[in-house]
Amino acid sequence: MPAEQNQAGVTCAVCCHNSAGRLARTLSFLAAQQAPPQLPWEVIVIDNGSTDDTAAVAVAKWPASAPAPLRVVSEPDLGLSFARRRALAEARYEFVTFIDDDNWVCPDWVRLTFEILSENPKIGACGGASEAACESSPPAWFERYKDHYAIGPQASESGDVTDSRGWLWGAGLTLRRSAWFALIDSGFSFQLADRQGKKLSSGGDVELCLALRLRGWRLWYDDRLKFQHYVPANRLDWRYFRRMCRGCGATTVVTDIFAFALSDTLPQHKKNWLWQTLAALKGMLTMPAKLVASMFLPLEGDGQVATIEGFKGRISELLRLRGGFERRIKLLAQQSREPHGQPMI
Repeated sequence: MPAEQNQAGVTCAVCCHNSAGRLARTLSFLAAQQAPPQLPWEVIVIDNGSTDDTAAVAVAKWPASAPAPLRVVSEPDLGLSFARRRALAEARYEFVTFIDDDNWVCPDWVRLTFEILSENPKIGACGGASEAACESSPPAWFERYKDHYAIGPQASESGDVTDSRGWLWGAGLTLRRSAWFALIDSGFSFQLADRQGKKLSSGGDVELCLALRLRGWRLWYDDRLKFQHYVPANRLDWRYFRRMCRGCGATTVVTDIFAFALSDTLPQHKKNWLWQTLAALKGMLTMPAKLVASMFLPLEGDGQVATIEGFKGRISELLRLRGGFERRIKLLAQQSREPHGQPMI
């Protein structure tokens, strides 16, 4: 990679799809960053197939007196993973921090991300802690499931979470750009498109973290990296949450492919597509009464209903993949055994 593509500094990437109504508040927190004047940084707004005034709002709401430049880049292929890939290609600096259009980051965000990754060259990605900023009073079940919304701490204390939690949220995820290009050079490509407009698919963050682990990079959590995660009223609806659970269930298939490739202890028969499909069916059918009732009733706050939706999504994705499931595991397992040396910046 040319040296000019690896400059020390921070790129704040805000990936947007129809974000005109949310973007101004998010940008105001970035404009208020208290980064040292000698630390180079920038803001890129990735306009991912928007049909509203996202690009115009970004330019209009970025203050002329802001401590860093802002530019807007278009990515027509709809999907959060496509937007993140475009941000990494366009970034000027080595550390790329992904800030969702509903994330309000602390004033030391840029400085802290730079210090954390600069101090430990083995860290491929780091993440922080968030708290909810709900548009309306959250329902009783929200506290139980807030981690589905990327809200709360990601570990009990700051430190290396590679072998414990094993992944980090995409919200507030900071990635070492050279680690990303090392993944690309090894043949990595996203199997998940992540969020696509109104489609509640997800898991691109988990997939990326597992791919980094596969190549020897470490994952880090730091509770000083604090941000508020805005949750609009419509996302606090139980029907929305059920759809989210189904999308999460589908993505577990792809993320399990990475996990199974990394695992030396899981019995081989459990890495079999048929075994996984039957296990998911069996899990769902252990709740027959709730399975039938959930087809006709919302059953708000019912944990078994959330679990059933996850199984539905998982089974659907397993049926779609079929033979590709085991083939992908073998390929990734082979890659993990190939010599790739120590992570390098």
